[in-house]
Formats: sequence, C-alpha cells, structure tokens
Amino acid sequence: MEAPLILPRKETWTDHEYVRRAAAQGPVVRDRHGIFITFSYDHMQQLVDPSLTRQMETETMALQGINSGPVFDLFNNAMLFSNGDAHKTRRGLLARSFAIPLIRRMRPEIRTLAEELVRDNLDKGDIDFRDRIGGQLAARTITMVLGVPQTDIPHVTKLVYSAIRALSVRSPTVLEEATADLADLNDYVEALLEDHRSAGPDDFLGAYLDRVEDSSLTEIETRAQIIILLLAGSDTTRGALSSTVSQLLQHRTQWEMLCSDRKAHLSGAVSEGLRYDPVIGALIRVADRDMVFENVSIPEGSLVGPLVVAALRDPKVYDRPDRFDITRSDHPRWHPVFGAGEHRCLGEALARAELEEALDALCRLAPNMELTGPPPTIRGLGATRSVSEMRCVLAA
Repeated sequence: MEAPLILPRKETWTDHEYVRRAAAQGPVVRDRHGIFITFSYDHMQQLVDPSLTRQMETETMALQGINSGPVFDLFNNAMLFSNGDAHKTRRGLLARSFAIPLIRRMRPEIRTLAEELVRDNLDKGDIDFRDRIGGQLAARTITMVLGVPQTDIPHVTKLVYSAIRALSVRSPTVLEEATADLADLNDYVEALLEDHRSAGPDDFLGAYLDRVEDSSLTEIETRAQIIILLLAGSDTTRGALSSTVSQLLQHRTQWEMLCSDRKAHLSGAVSEGLRYDPVIGALIRVADRDMVFENVSIPEGSLVGPLVVAALRDPKVYDRPDRFDITRSDHPRWHPVFGAGEHRCLGEALARAELEEALDALCRLAPNMELTGPPPTIRGLGATRSVSEMRCVLAA
C-alpha cells in the first residue's frame, strides 16, 4: 500500500492544526520531498530503532544538490549526522568532556548570567525577549562552556544564529548567507582550538583536545563537533525559553503558580514548555531496509520523519494534550524532545539548567512581566522549528 500524499497547507493553519488534519489521512503520509511522516508517540519510538532506521547523514545535502563546501563538510563530519563507529567515536570524545559534573559546576555561573540578563532588561520598556534574553542566555552559556573570550561573544553569536539556518532546507539566498557565516565560524573555531591546545584538562576544550590526541579524529572532525555544539546549544534553547515563557504568560494563573512556589513547579514548567510547542519538529531518519509499516511499503533509503510536534500531543500518552499544564504528571521518564537512543541530545542537562535558571530569575525579579505583542509563532515540521520575535516588558 502507498502512503497518501500530505494535504496542501493553508497559511492560516498553525502547525498543530495542520498536523491534526494530516493525521486524519492515515497513520503514515508522504510529503512533497517524499518523506514518510508519522504522528504518534509509539510510532516515533518504533522508528528510531536502529534495527529499522539510521540517523540521516548527507541526504539533506543531496536533496539540495550540495556535495562540497562548509555545509557539506559539517554534515559529513559532525556526530549529529553520523552513525556506527564514526558516531560512537565523535560523540564519545565530546561526551566525556561534556559531562554532568561540568554542568553542576557551571550552574552558579548560569544563574548569575540569567539574573544579569533579566536585570539589564528590567523596567526598560518593550523588548524582544527571544533575542535579548533567550538568545543571549543560550549563546553566552555555550560560549562560556567553550571558553570563548567575553569580547568575542557578540561576533560568535551573530555567526551562530546565521549559520544555524544551513542545517535546514532553505532558499538559495538564505543558504548562501548561512554558508558564508558558517565558513567564518569554522575559521574562528579553528583558532579557538589552537588557543586551547595547551590549556590542560581543567579547561573544557583542553580536556577534549587531550582525548582527541589519542583518537583517530581528523582536524575537520575535531572542529565539526565543536561547531555543532555551538549551533545546537544556541538555537534550540533560545526557542525553547521563548516558547515556554510565552505559554506561561498566556496562561497567567500558571505563571502566578510558578512564581509563588518555584521549588514545586520549576521542573514541571520546563518539561511542559518543552512539550507543548516544541522547538524540534521531527526526528528525520533513513530506512535501513525495505519495510512495511502500518501497511505502508517504505523502501530502503527512504527518509522517515516521525513528528515530535504530533507525538508530544498524543492523547494515548498525555491527558488532555492540548492543555498547557505545569502540574502535569504524565510526562515520559525520558522527554521525547531530546530524541532517543544513541543520538539523544548531549546537551539535555545544560538546556534544562538554562531553562530552570531563566524561569527562576524571571519569577524572582520580573513577576509582573507581560506580553506586549502577539505571542511568538513557532513554525516548521523539520528538525528545528523557527521562532518569531516575542515582544514583552519585564516588570518587577
């Protein structure tokens, strides 16, 4: 049986409205790129099974006719787009440096940074929360982890938020801009690594480079892991914080509940914010063999896209899934937004620390903050969704 083609989208539909209508066509549909799309939590769990599918490698590049250059090199050498021994080696060397004890040691610095950003924007009138708070917190935290000098942070932040666009299918003009900034980011990271080669194991990059010395990693692989850490560690957290705070402010009683008892509700607010309108749209995988899934034939090599957006509102998993509820007790033990298996997000602990410290600082210092414009829109069903600006005032 063939999967039905996904229905045309109307501009007025939100992603969630569109997904509900698409899911009504059947458990598996096919989009205009030929990707097989599924909607349920169970299907997402099944289709990330490495016996059925593998992580997408350079297939996105092939779709766009790209076979060389900085974007292709990133896809070809980063752990995020690799499988098997290559993925194990690339991720393992970074994971041993990017350990939970490091995040625990950094927690006070993240708290201080969050407080500083809130105080700097407190009672300053209308601001774009996404860039002034979310974007700065995410970029400055990951650059702090990597030991980027304070004076370089604005330049690196600009490159990161431009280069991240190259990880999704984009128009030729946008891709050209993103590629140029990714090339500049490559040059910067190369120089940064050189500066840290003698820093010693107490320094994050020094410890990473120390492990790389005894490995088979090439120079380009060594650099690609740090670049992907910069990109992934910035954009997703910026969007997740904006989405979470937006929902809290739209559901004022829940915002007040959080502010009145942060200890009881902080973790729940983060988990629900990550679920309700996630910044990850889908987990794109590649079929590793011919298979029949829900009576649909999926040939080997096909792209398969379990929608995280849909899975996180599956009524078989979440009670009243369209309700935003920070007291929800039915979150799975492992939050699906961070992926699954060997490719589960390496920065989960860091992202949660940033989100918790930001919400804590906002509740303490700006409990009367309000949206001053329409809530931000979060659009896209690809790997990373785009978040529009979020106008608000921070008020004590």
